[in-house]
Amino acid sequence: MKRLPLWSFPVATGALLLALWYGVKRALHIESFMLPAPHEVFAAAWQERRTLLASALLTGRGALLGFFSAVAVGFLISMIMAFSIVLKRSFYPFILILQMTPVIILAPIIILWLGPNTPSIVAITFMICFFPIVANTTMGLISTDRHLLELFVMCKATRLQEIRHLRVPAAMPYFLTGMKIAATLAPIGAIYGDYLAGSSQNGIGGIGFMTILYSSQLKTPALFATGLIACLLGFFFVVGVSFLNWLLLHKWHDSMVGKE
Repeated sequence: MKRLPLWSFPVATGALLLALWYGVKRALHIESFMLPAPHEVFAAAWQERRTLLASALLTGRGALLGFFSAVAVGFLISMIMAFSIVLKRSFYPFILILQMTPVIILAPIIILWLGPNTPSIVAITFMICFFPIVANTTMGLISTDRHLLELFVMCKATRLQEIRHLRVPAAMPYFLTGMKIAATLAPIGAIYGDYLAGSSQNGIGGIGFMTILYSSQLKTPALFATGLIACLLGFFFVVGVSFLNWLLLHKWHDSMVGKE
């Protein structure tokens, strides 16, 4: 029997879920303002396509800025903590405290300091993405094979050579794993920032702001459509980081070798 292609399984599952959606709506006689049918959601997405596209671009910009800021700052701080045990012991507990503080508490403070719109949205996204980068990268940098470190010492390698040719490559899978986690969180952070700090420009705001607008207008199909756009935005982030992961690791790391 011929093996089915891998894409057929999620497609079949998606078709089953759509059928279940229609079945539940029909069996329970649920009105569209409570649960629109899938075709109504797609129709609303098409009708509101210009608004939703503009909203996705606004939210995507905030997510990208917050994500890349978290990657850059997180990697730098990880490098500092990995090579100074004193700094790690001094700062890591406070990074943990910052991570454990709910963003819903920090967000009003951020908005108070930075004002509404993009600066606050970027800062909220940064706060959500920052810890996975730091935690994973630091673990990678301090988990370098001890025998390889001893070999570098025997070869009289400089500290810079050790960092460049051993520790950073060894930490790369950890760093990219942190980036993957952060990539799934970045759109969520930006949408949450939109929800709290976003505003309208010519009737158009970020995805989070549009959810408030559509909800207040009882445009339930359009509200579901914003969820669809948010999922697509998150998909693009994850695909981008997954491609980077393959690009950097596929020639040498066991997790990627052979996945051409």
